[in-house]
Amino acid sequence: MFNNCTKVLPAVVHPTKCCVNHTQQNFIVPEIHPSHTTTVNHQNFVHQHYFPHTQSVVNEVTNQQVVMPGPGPVPGQGFGPGFGPGPRPGFGPRPNFPF
Repeated sequence: MFNNCTKVLPAVVHPTKCCVNHTQQNFIVPEIHPSHTTTVNHQNFVHQHYFPHTQSVVNEVTNQQVVMPGPGPVPGQGFGPGFGPGPRPGFGPRPNFPF
């Protein structure tokens, strides 16, 4: 058999949902905005700095005179320009330096 007794449980209360109604009433407020123009003349001095750069190249030439021990070179066998039995084609006389 069925018991037709209905039981009422405690109520579940949810957070309140808030609604807002807006009303509007317009008021006219006159606002005065005066203006004035001032002309300012500017003089600007532009200082332009230049940095010229030059470049040079120095070629250094060294010369060593070495005294070798023992007998001198064999006649007819030179050790390069300026050495040996005499001048060679394409090479001039050696300069006479003051030192």
